Amino acid sequence: MEPIEPIAPALLDWHRQHGRHDLPWQRERTPYRVWVSEVMLQQTQVATVIGYFERFLARFPDVVALADAPQDEVLHLWAGLGYYARARNLQRAAQQVRDRHEGLFPGDFDSVAALPGVGRSTAGAILALACDQSHPILDGNVRRVLARLFAVPGRSGERAFENQLWELAAALTPREHVAAYTQAMMDLGATLCTRRKPRCAQCPLVARCVAHAQGHPEDYPAPKKPLRRRQRRTWMLIAQRTDGGIWLLQRPARGVWGGLWSPPEFEEQDAACEAARQWAGQGAALRDGEVLQHAFTHFDLAIHPLWVDVDERAHGASAVAESGARGLWYNPAKPASIGLPAPVSLLLHKSPLR
Repeated sequence: MEPIEPIAPALLDWHRQHGRHDLPWQRERTPYRVWVSEVMLQQTQVATVIGYFERFLARFPDVVALADAPQDEVLHLWAGLGYYARARNLQRAAQQVRDRHEGLFPGDFDSVAALPGVGRSTAGAILALACDQSHPILDGNVRRVLARLFAVPGRSGERAFENQLWELAAALTPREHVAAYTQAMMDLGATLCTRRKPRCAQCPLVARCVAHAQGHPEDYPAPKKPLRRRQRRTWMLIAQRTDGGIWLLQRPARGVWGGLWSPPEFEEQDAACEAARQWAGQGAALRDGEVLQHAFTHFDLAIHPLWVDVDERAHGASAVAESGARGLWYNPAKPASIGLPAPVSLLLHKSPLR
């Protein structure tokens, strides 16, 4: 690749005046704090992450506290952020740091990149932001800035496109002031070089932007090919005792809402009704709750709640417990610290009248 004129001077000047400088993870830039923030920010907006980050760090102030915590507590504090594999990988990585690095977050790129759920860009961001080490990053914001600045054809995920952007990112990352430069690149993409309606007139790099000169910056990167969204339905059997307890099962670690807790699920209404009657008796009164619509990345889910009152002595295992699944009684009025998917939490607090 031919030498590229540096963008760092103009970018740093802009960032000193217009960048974000008071985010919670910026107040004390330790590798642990930066790492947690970077994982939370994957596919989640800054405004959403701030509250979660502060609660998470209050409970898990260091990597050993996170490694030693019950997984239910970790998922409980993650509930609502979505993409729960991120939380499970975060704790797995913390346990590796505790067991293989004596509880000290590693300071070399290969060790950081090898942690579960980290990878090249996140490792570079952690070491750049927390340790001022010169490593390129390529998160969604930086990918968009570089694709427009050099009018790089292609879509996110395509190998040739990604390789070219990594080369550009490496060539442009300076040797000094790396933390400020890295933050500036992310801020530029988040605040000016946005996916739609970029504010090009305020961009410090507009004079060099090829996509702007062409007159259509929003064409870069090329949009991903649209996926046909699937429509799915599920029936949740919400068996509730008179003391308010609702029977929940822990979901498998892999799959939708992995490791979280939810009522037993059925693909067909008849199966849910039959399970309810086996448990509560053939004359049991079944009540349909309001259908809840929930959107995942690639499909939409319609959740049909089916409420049934059960005896205080009922344990639920014979009727609705899945083989090998952990079960518990959960009282929404006195909630335990367990991970609940956001729509399930909403359902459990909308009990129909008895």
